[in-house]
Amino acid sequence: MTRAARRRFTNHFFVGACSLATLVALGALCLIFYSLFWHGFGGLNLNIFTKDQPASGSEGGLLDGILGTLILCGLAMIIAVIVGILAGTWLAEYARGSKYGSVVRFLNDVLLSAPSILIGLFIYTVMVKPVWLFHGFSGLAGAIALALLAVPIVVRTTEDMLNLQPSALREAGMALGASRGKVIRDIIWRASRTGLLTGGLLGFARISGETAPLIFTAFGNNTHIHEFGDLFKAMSALPLIINQFANTAAEDLRNLAWVGALLISLAVLSVNILGRYLARGARH
Repeated sequence: MTRAARRRFTNHFFVGACSLATLVALGALCLIFYSLFWHGFGGLNLNIFTKDQPASGSEGGLLDGILGTLILCGLAMIIAVIVGILAGTWLAEYARGSKYGSVVRFLNDVLLSAPSILIGLFIYTVMVKPVWLFHGFSGLAGAIALALLAVPIVVRTTEDMLNLQPSALREAGMALGASRGKVIRDIIWRASRTGLLTGGLLGFARISGETAPLIFTAFGNNTHIHEFGDLFKAMSALPLIINQFANTAAEDLRNLAWVGALLISLAVLSVNILGRYLARGARH
């Protein structure tokens, strides 16, 4: 076989392997969505969005879990985006090449792959167990646990996106008399906004279906949050309801668990589509 023939064969083999891997991944994703729609779509009705979780054999919905998930994920992402973007900016702009920055980067990578149940146990130890300080299980503890899972993703994405920006942008801004901080805020962040948005979306996708940290922190509750003080009480969330109902023998509750899983999947899919649309608009 000639060298040209070997190169063609290697190229065709590599393209075929990549195509096969893509088909396998897409096939698995399609099967997951098919299963979710098959078991969960029939249970979608107005009660799901207007009534709280029921007892077995009675009518109810997932309103308390939906509201709890929105509050927990929203508060967690506020914390994660603020901390993650600032920390990622420090790593990319101020600690590049320093030993201290390398240590922080390594620790961030460790947190990036840390099991979520360990994060939940840590927050349980420092925020839930000292009842005299934080009043036991609470939505605030759950939000902080989710934020700890999302922060490393935002940090890594922010650092990578800022490192991709050419040095000419920084030099041009400073040549006009702008301070380093102003250059970062008004030029580098603006040029990286698509990547920063992607980091936030990846963080949301990471935490939206987490159950283990919430078992040790938010714990679950079928009452709504009516005031800020309710954040210091146990709070419901869709992953907690899914975990509870999926393990029960009652068929109606298992059906609600499928509906909750479908809602979370559709929410993550919608957020990613919205992010793609916004990012595309930003480029134009």
